[in-house]
This record gives sequence, structure tokens and C-alpha cells, in this order.
Amino acid sequence: MKRVRCPKCDHYITFDETQYEDGQSLVFECPECRKQFGIRIGASKLRATRKEETVDENENDDAYGSIVVVENVFHYKQVLPLKLGDNVIGRYVKGTAISTPVETVDPSVDTKHCIINVKRDKNGRLVYTLRDAPSNTGTFYMNDILTDYDRVRLEDGSIVTIGATTLILRAAREE
Repeated sequence: MKRVRCPKCDHYITFDETQYEDGQSLVFECPECRKQFGIRIGASKLRATRKEETVDENENDDAYGSIVVVENVFHYKQVLPLKLGDNVIGRYVKGTAISTPVETVDPSVDTKHCIINVKRDKNGRLVYTLRDAPSNTGTFYMNDILTDYDRVRLEDGSIVTIGATTLILRAAREE
């Protein structure tokens, strides 16, 4: 099965690509916004679809670490790289400018849900600090809800829950 994304509203449409030949053109109508668009079947120039790719959880070990989004009914497994400074985490919506978007249809994840700050301490080690954005449904660290003023230091393997979505911190390797 393949997925295509509506260019207007970003809704995914799934279809069976084995019923078509390479080079064949298909026209879809988005069930959400009624936008009609076409695609051509063939070898993709983009990455493989998330459902079919094997995601390496440790691919950002040498940078600043990453967040692993655990697969559930709302989305596929994802690995989101972190950068120094504030990493604003939330649901991807077309036109929203956040630094770490999660591709999900989970309605309980806000477009700006929580923030993970990455910085170096005085010894040069990376420090990860979690806070709520604030969000409507709250941010949970190890099953404890954070208030708007809470700041929690994260370690490798820390579990954060936003809405029905589970995130796992993969810290960068220290040298």
C-alpha cells in the first residue's frame, strides 16, 4: 500500500500501487477538502514512505540526540533530530512554523505542545530540559503531568507523553 498526501490539506490517501504499472497517471480526489490532484506511478525521487522504511533510532547519536515517536494508530514511527536551544514539539499542520513537527493526526496533540531545550553545561555535556508549551491536554513525564512552571531534566530513554503520542529521548553520545 502507498500513501499520497493532498497538496491542499495534507490529508493522506492510501491506495494499492500493485494494481497499476510504472508510468501510469492517477487522479485522486481528497475526501477531506475535495481537491483533485494527479500523480504518476514509478520510482519515487523522495524517501520511502514512513510505513515501509526502517527507522534507525540512533541516527542522530553524534549530533544533539533525537526524539523517537512511538508508532500508534495516529502515526508511523518517526525519529526527530534535536538542535541546540529550544526544540518546539507539536503536531505538523501546513503553514505552522515549529522546529520539531510530529506527523500525526492525533487530535490531542497541540500544534505547539511542549519544548525540549538542549544546552551544554559548564563541563561541556549536553543537558535536556522539558517544559510544557503550555498545551491544552498537558505534557506528561514518566506519567506525571507537568504544570506550566515545571522544568524536568531528561536523560537517555526518558518517556514523554503528549496527547496519545509517546516520545522517547535518545541522547547524543558523549565523547
